Amino acid sequence: MNDHPSVQSVLVVGTGLIGTSIALALREHGVTVKLADQDPGAVRLARELGAGDDWAPGGARVDLAVIAVPPQFVAQWLLDLQKTEAARFYTDVASVKVLPIAQAAQLGCDMSTYVAGHPLAGRERSGPAAARADVFLGRPWAYCPGPETSPEAVEAVRSLIKLCGGNAVEVDPVSHDEAVALVSHAPHVAASAVAARLADASETALGLAGPGVRDVTRVAGGDPGLWTVILSGNARPVAEILEAVAVDLAAAAAALRAVSVDDDAAIGRVTELLKRGNAGQRRIPGKHGGPPGAYAVVHVQVGDRPGELARLFQVAKDAGVNIEDVRLEHAPGLLLGAAELSVQPEAVEVLAGALRAHGWHVP
Repeated sequence: MNDHPSVQSVLVVGTGLIGTSIALALREHGVTVKLADQDPGAVRLARELGAGDDWAPGGARVDLAVIAVPPQFVAQWLLDLQKTEAARFYTDVASVKVLPIAQAAQLGCDMSTYVAGHPLAGRERSGPAAARADVFLGRPWAYCPGPETSPEAVEAVRSLIKLCGGNAVEVDPVSHDEAVALVSHAPHVAASAVAARLADASETALGLAGPGVRDVTRVAGGDPGLWTVILSGNARPVAEILEAVAVDLAAAAAALRAVSVDDDAAIGRVTELLKRGNAGQRRIPGKHGGPPGAYAVVHVQVGDRPGELARLFQVAKDAGVNIEDVRLEHAPGLLLGAAELSVQPEAVEVLAGALRAHGWHVP
């Protein structure tokens, strides 16, 4: 049942991963959802997934229109929808905010009914088939009301965020774009630069690949076309972050070359960068947005067969141990792998003992 009277009906324009995920989340609360996309196949798939029904232009006005298209197209969609009075209020979910807001103002859009937004959530996969209703749970969802924005429009967007399970964060557009450049956009480019080194790597090198390189390059699997659009919309802030990273990398490379010619003191400059990296990594918020947790890890050998993880989690549940995080590493050529279970330090012996008692191999 929908407890947010300001949002009873929603139009989602753009049925990719984010748009379809929003629609699925809203449907779970009984919200009437209409779907639109320039790709009829995407709308059809989203509809088959239960995300909503086709939108008919000129039909009944909805409470809120969610524009889930690339940043460069948000303003034009906003203008076209406002001309037909498609909704009472409007928002978008583009990953940059300065560009669509500026373009909307230039086009003469009604800025009182528009609240720019950005859910900081997603997956490496794209398209409606990758959508999930729970993708926004507990995730930050930035929204950027302007000086002309009506309180009613803000209320509608905050209701949307709550219905989707997100954590509403009010921020100004410039600060938003600088922040996502640092925590999302530049890291994607950096990960892609590392992954690009693997394109011509030897089979020997690839055969030695472990969790470290997988962790660093995971986001590099994103859609290049989509990321090109995102980066184009936030080019200057991303460039500044990448230039700063490049300075650090160049200094590290120079120090390592000096070490290679017997300048032992040079390695201290690399150590300093590693220490700064430690300090930065520790500042990333942990569980529930609080300080990062100091978890201990229990290593367990698992078979590569259906139901293994379910059995593993059941043992933890029965032992009263909460698993804070889990990582899997497969053994090449073998039907087994290793699970790394992050738990509170005081729960290590309890979980390890319970697993051993149920026949699991815990080193």
